[in-house]
Amino acid sequence: MASFIGDKVDRAEQKIISKFPPPAFSDISKASNDLINKDFYHTAAAALEVKLKAPNGVNFTAKGTSSHKGPVTSSLEGKKAISNGISITQSWNTANLLSTKVELNDTFATGLKAEVLSNFNPAAGNKGQKLNLHFKQPNFHARGFADLQATGAASAIADIVLSHDGFLVGGEVGYDVQKAAITKYSAALGYTTGAYNAGLTATNSLSIFTASYYQKVNSAVEAGAKATWDAKQGSNVALELAAKYKIDSASFAKAKINNLGIASLAYNTKVNSGLTFGIGGSFDTQKMNEAGHKIGTSFTFEG
Repeated sequence: MASFIGDKVDRAEQKIISKFPPPAFSDISKASNDLINKDFYHTAAAALEVKLKAPNGVNFTAKGTSSHKGPVTSSLEGKKAISNGISITQSWNTANLLSTKVELNDTFATGLKAEVLSNFNPAAGNKGQKLNLHFKQPNFHARGFADLQATGAASAIADIVLSHDGFLVGGEVGYDVQKAAITKYSAALGYTTGAYNAGLTATNSLSIFTASYYQKVNSAVEAGAKATWDAKQGSNVALELAAKYKIDSASFAKAKINNLGIASLAYNTKVNSGLTFGIGGSFDTQKMNEAGHKIGTSFTFEG
């Protein structure tokens, strides 16, 4: 009886999932990738982010990152929603690159999002333009990316994902306009439910294979794993395991370890409505008495 009820719940859940567009090709394994890669703060010695909203509706975001080796990098971004799904984002970073992005969401057709991007360096001039298209419908998600560089070189990437009752299948292809040649191709399979999802991708012209799994164990615990094998390198399989524990409504802790014995820990807490603090470390468990371990912090202010 319990099994029968469980099967009915799973089928009902799949019907709900089928009403929504599937994830983008790059997001088929997003849940496990985010669990393994996001909110681990050791990648930078310190990171600062400030988010403010002006009275006229412009959202400002200032970011600064101090790496363990190298200079401090920073950027300032402003985004303004105009009307009818149209918004403009402009940013300026320490590489002296001025970027402008115009987004048109559902402006031309329901489910179609267009992005026009332009990069300009005041010292060097035009740095190229891009056009991105995203089209989503129930059981269908397609994207196209066109890149026109300042040198005149042009390239394009297209991908598509189809879904049915939680099953996902997708493909990607890259094309060089100047050479009139395909530059890369990839494929992916996935299965997703409300509690867990699994994905298998073959990227870099079907030479790098990745299997990933994510599960929401309960309301407080999440777990995930990823295995990667490079057929061209003929290397061993790279493994990563990660877990997240929700301590309370304002804080969580994360941990992960890979097959090389590199372990990472992280803690994140929302101190108050305007400050979120994160701290983390990465440790080589096979060389605990040697230098090379990394510690990082993150501060996010919102106003």
